[in-house]
Amino acid sequence: MIWSKDETLSRDQFTKIQEKRLSETVHSAYHNVPHYKSKLQEAGLEPSDIRTLDDLAKLPFTVKDDLRANYPFGLFAVPQKDVVRYHASSGTTGKPTVVGYTKNDITTWTELIARMVTMAGVTAHDIAQVSFGYGLFTGAFGLHQGLEHVGAAVIPMSSGNTEKQIMIMKDFGTTALIGTPSYGLHMAEVAREMGIDPKKDLKVRLGLFGGEGSTEAMRRELNDAWGLFATENYGMSELIGPGVSGECQCLNGMHIFEDHFIPEIINPDTGKVLGPGESGELIITPITKEALPLLRYRTKDITSLHYEKCECGRTTVRMAKIHGRTDDMLILGGVNVFPSQIEEVLFNIEGIGPHYQIKVYKKGYLDRIEIDVELIDEDFLDSFTLLENLNQTIRGKLRTVLGIDAKVNLHEPRTLARSEGKAKRVIDLREGK
Repeated sequence: MIWSKDETLSRDQFTKIQEKRLSETVHSAYHNVPHYKSKLQEAGLEPSDIRTLDDLAKLPFTVKDDLRANYPFGLFAVPQKDVVRYHASSGTTGKPTVVGYTKNDITTWTELIARMVTMAGVTAHDIAQVSFGYGLFTGAFGLHQGLEHVGAAVIPMSSGNTEKQIMIMKDFGTTALIGTPSYGLHMAEVAREMGIDPKKDLKVRLGLFGGEGSTEAMRRELNDAWGLFATENYGMSELIGPGVSGECQCLNGMHIFEDHFIPEIINPDTGKVLGPGESGELIITPITKEALPLLRYRTKDITSLHYEKCECGRTTVRMAKIHGRTDDMLILGGVNVFPSQIEEVLFNIEGIGPHYQIKVYKKGYLDRIEIDVELIDEDFLDSFTLLENLNQTIRGKLRTVLGIDAKVNLHEPRTLARSEGKAKRVIDLREGK
């Protein structure tokens, strides 16, 4: 099912819409946001210079530090009386990044989530349990309002209190689970400990996962643990929240809603715009936001764009699964490694569970990496030979795939920390990290 006809427009129609809305966005940013007026003037640009999509590359980039430097409301383009809601990041690395919404922004956001959840298979007959944390984080409220818009019944559980989550899921007949993929795996684990088989005893048929990166191996784990159909969606607070893109049931990449966002891929080192299918950093320009217009926002996510029409009938461009971030790439002895690559290796080895943690540190002048993984079967603990063979298997596959030699620590089942939100996968203990 396709929610909106705007998901099936021709390429020419998308271009006309994007150029008109891009011009309006640049005009709003220039005349209402001092930061952007200064940036454009420094680049020798006037709003009238941006008329076509080819002109987009003339615009300066926006980065997260620009939001922090203008904390809290310096990038807003409307007076505070027109802002009806605020959200913000956690601010774990400094001041939080604050975003705001006008009434029209909320309406747009709700519509985009409706498209996204419909793509994933949600209908008015579903009971959706939102297991994102409610608060300044955009995930819970974003999904909540869009799910209600399509007519689904929403259970606003928030995150945490996992045993109660499972109880409500069983008693209310939840059919769609909304949350982070790592928490989804943890919930399945807790359900089994409670004597509940997620496949047989629960009615969850769909999983809409976001808020953190995941791999195809993690999707397989989720599908197998729950007996559901897992899809991934993408967004970030600065852009709108969830609702930038999402997977349809063809699982052929995440459809970007091009009548509201213009995507680009650049070489993260040079800023050069790359072509369709080429891998690089995703740049997004929202073109319908009133409260917080952004120009060429650097997401730091590594992906590629694909413009072929999808089998589902949608004509919107699709972004490939995120396979790393420019800011979480680990450089180990000159080798570039993304945590997602390590996850892919681990998830394809029998005998270990889906929970892991990566530690990076210095030994003398050399970088070292240590990976804590969890056993599934306690019987391994009774055999030194089995443990040693498994350890060597993991290390060997990491060397083959990534070209790194990692120390691997095998832990008893249920001993590594669990996350009810975004999982903390990497601890970098090197000086200055």
